[in-house]
Amino acid sequence: KANPEYAIQTIKAAADAGADWIVLADTNGGALPEDVRIATVAAMAAVKKPIGIHTHDDGGLSLANTLVAVELGAKMVQGTMNGLGERCGNANLCSVIPTLSIKMGYETLNADKISCLTRISRLVSELSNKPHQESLPYVGKRAFTHKGGIHVSAIRKNPKLYEHVSPETVGNKRNVPISDQAGKSNILQKADELGMTVDDAHAKTIVAKVKELEAEGFHFEGADASFELLTDDLMKTRREFFTVHGFRVHTWENDKGEIWSEATIKVSVPESVAGNVGHDTRFEHTVGEGSGPVEAMDRALHKALETFYPGIADIGLTDYKVRILDEQAGSTAVTRVLITSSDGVRHWGTVGVSQNIIEASWRALVESLEYKLKKDEEGR
Repeated sequence: KANPEYAIQTIKAAADAGADWIVLADTNGGALPEDVRIATVAAMAAVKKPIGIHTHDDGGLSLANTLVAVELGAKMVQGTMNGLGERCGNANLCSVIPTLSIKMGYETLNADKISCLTRISRLVSELSNKPHQESLPYVGKRAFTHKGGIHVSAIRKNPKLYEHVSPETVGNKRNVPISDQAGKSNILQKADELGMTVDDAHAKTIVAKVKELEAEGFHFEGADASFELLTDDLMKTRREFFTVHGFRVHTWENDKGEIWSEATIKVSVPESVAGNVGHDTRFEHTVGEGSGPVEAMDRALHKALETFYPGIADIGLTDYKVRILDEQAGSTAVTRVLITSSDGVRHWGTVGVSQNIIEASWRALVESLEYKLKKDEEGR
């Protein structure tokens, strides 16, 4: 770009020496689409070799610059999955491929392979040990997320109003989180996704309760299991699988200098459940130990309830996140705990909120087990 005459001489020399392709490189990522247009036209006029394009995203224009070159006749696009690359990255193939194929009619990959883009994008993030960017176009978790009530109401009528392509074409899916921005349409859409039947009257009640809880620090995005249990509660359909009569947690340092925790809990189950597994009492009072209070509570809950519900043995924690909501409050700050659990088949999230981090963790753990029992009873 800085010396067009020299650049033309260089690509002519490469072509004369037998190069199969001439690839124009915006290696510092600073070119504008007009710069790429001028360079591509000049290169195509200078040599009779196929032209390629290599762009970087330092100016946020790698996709735009790539598309300009292709429209002018470039036949090769160099890029990377998820835009991984030096500095701000290269052209993201997860954006280049669907844009060229779905929107511009160019032949890149067949439709079956394009529908695998989201899965492959997430696999690349996993293999490169990087968190998957939720905001990535086409393949990010938030690419087809709709939070505002007006937006959700619109997509229920016509998805094209807020979705530039169908999520399924790239292997992604629509996501309607439950938040303080939710309206009735969010609730109805989420209920549909979860296989629940919610009428308009209950939807309004749920919206009001969600907004109230979000103001207290709850966050149901990523905690669908807690939302489903809350919905059951408000609709008077929540099943009581067990009752917690109390718990306490002790943490101490042993004679080896190791920190250890012990949780004691007392629970009960309905008489019918105890009878079905041959127990003469519906109460269980037990202890669990762990390297920390969360592990100790989790083990105690499992130990107490597996006696009555053997399926609980399949549950394991796969993620545990803590968020301090009001940092200025110091040690009295409200804490939100988000737990992700799995039984090897399903994955689900639950949330707990309290000024006491142990209580917040306890609430999320209890709801995780309750959700598992609910789904097992439903047969899915």
